[in-house]
Amino acid sequence: MHKLHSFILTTHRILGTLLSILFCMWFLSGLVMIYHTFPRVKQADRWSRMDYLKADSLPAWDEVQKRLPANEEIRHISLCQSLGQQVFQIRTDNGSHELTTDFSERTHIDASSIRQVAASWNSSPVERIDTLYTLEQWIPFGALRQHFPIYKYYFADKDRHQLYISSKTAEILQYTSREERCWAWLGAIPHWIYFTTLRQDIDRWITVVVTLSGIGCIFCLTGLYLGIRDFRRARHQHRLSPYKKFWYKWHHLAGAVFGLFVLTFCFSGMMSLANVEDFGIRSRLDFNPSQQLKQMYPGNYPLDYRKIIQCHPHQLRQLEWTHFGLIPLYHAQTDSGPMTWDARCTDSLKPLNLTPEDIRDVLQSIHGKEANLKIEWLNEQDTYYVSRKRKLALPVWKVQIDDADASCYYIHPYSGEFRYVNRPARWQHWAYPALHSLQIPELTTHPRLWYLIMWILMLGGTFVSLSGFWLAIQYLRRKIKSRRWK
Repeated sequence: MHKLHSFILTTHRILGTLLSILFCMWFLSGLVMIYHTFPRVKQADRWSRMDYLKADSLPAWDEVQKRLPANEEIRHISLCQSLGQQVFQIRTDNGSHELTTDFSERTHIDASSIRQVAASWNSSPVERIDTLYTLEQWIPFGALRQHFPIYKYYFADKDRHQLYISSKTAEILQYTSREERCWAWLGAIPHWIYFTTLRQDIDRWITVVVTLSGIGCIFCLTGLYLGIRDFRRARHQHRLSPYKKFWYKWHHLAGAVFGLFVLTFCFSGMMSLANVEDFGIRSRLDFNPSQQLKQMYPGNYPLDYRKIIQCHPHQLRQLEWTHFGLIPLYHAQTDSGPMTWDARCTDSLKPLNLTPEDIRDVLQSIHGKEANLKIEWLNEQDTYYVSRKRKLALPVWKVQIDDADASCYYIHPYSGEFRYVNRPARWQHWAYPALHSLQIPELTTHPRLWYLIMWILMLGGTFVSLSGFWLAIQYLRRKIKSRRWK
């Protein structure tokens, strides 16, 4: 037993020496991450810079279909303004296609069109423009290599904005301000280990983060074991801790109080990039209901899309052909928010309002006519329909199905968007967002309580890490002095 104690103590000291400063960085950057994350281009900003759709000279959909390759199944359609042209962006099972509404050639992307796009995002004077052939800190994702060369604009405004534009598509890849970059260096970059040389290779990045987190879990478990052992020792001395020295005593006490939370933060951080299915927790169904629901594309849209644009002049920025199962829908982005219409109606524009009968027909076509569905109206966040930062669409229809996976759907009646939850999804929820970000309805619906608990846990974890780091330094000093004496 003594050998086991000695082995665990040695393991904890070695791992503590190596990982304490990393844990401290994770907790301090986690505090910043509560308020600031890695800068990304918001979709709402993209839409706000699109021109409004015009009803002039729009072709009938039959004419558009004739110009598509034969024998290709359509998966997604959208219509928007791009470089002064109205363009259908069509994705099929064989690739992507772009067609202008007047069937003319697409505008060639040149220096002039790139400058025009940049000016629509920031009208301040341009200090300089770099042409990039390598990834940088603010565009560290390997998938962006397809856009090389990438143009980087430096603007001479008070916020020192920087804009990255694709030379291939004129798409905005990143847009940052000096403040966002500063907070990212204090928060997201150290917390997620978002360093360009590592992050551009996603497999290597995942391996590094998961490995460090896994070793960190072993470090936490050894600390908890030693903490419990020391409490037993202290009980015989009628004290809280067997240690008298300040740092030893308070590292033991703080570790006993916050050690379990440090372990859960470390484990859930690992699970943010790992999948519970890799640990054997898999669906018990022999098909993927969510995938089937997404792939049920309606073959016909009775409502002419031109009616929507004609009835909403200077309002629509983008129009999408979407669906809920085989129910055809049109989804539009406007300055006042998204709008969705039921495309089954041919005579008038009818906002979508999915009924229980609609939902039952669609889901029984996936799960079978004999499937037992329980449909209820949900006005508040639920255990597996919860979010702190993103505003959830409420109310929704909650549909529970009595199958091997206890399948559950959360379906927004006015947009057709849905969230599917099965056995692996429930385990994944508790393994990552519930443990790491406290994504629990009882807390997310009470923001002040959530902030208070997160601050206490983060500061507690920081103290445990800092005190462990100081003890590691002291341990190394003793070892060095001992070797010199010998």
